[in-house]
Amino acid sequence: MIIEKLMKDLIQLHKIGKELGLSKKEVNQVLFYDNSKNKVILLIISIIIFSIVGYFIVFFIESTIRNTYPSGTKYSTVKIKDFDKKK
Repeated sequence: MIIEKLMKDLIQLHKIGKELGLSKKEVNQVLFYDNSKNKVILLIISIIIFSIVGYFIVFFIESTIRNTYPSGTKYSTVKIKDFDKKK
């Protein structure tokens, strides 16, 4: 739905540009405004976002690999004999 509306709007903008006597290149320049200053800011923000996401991915993987029990093992060292001694 949203993509269809966006495409209709773009087609309408091209028609308006042609009616005004603008070339296809001029219409595209207006639609896709190119500013190198904005590209640098966008690049910096994307690097920061990817760094944060990467940190959380590494943190999640490291926490799943980490030892489960305080004794440094992934498996419990409790045995059936230990339950018998408590009685």
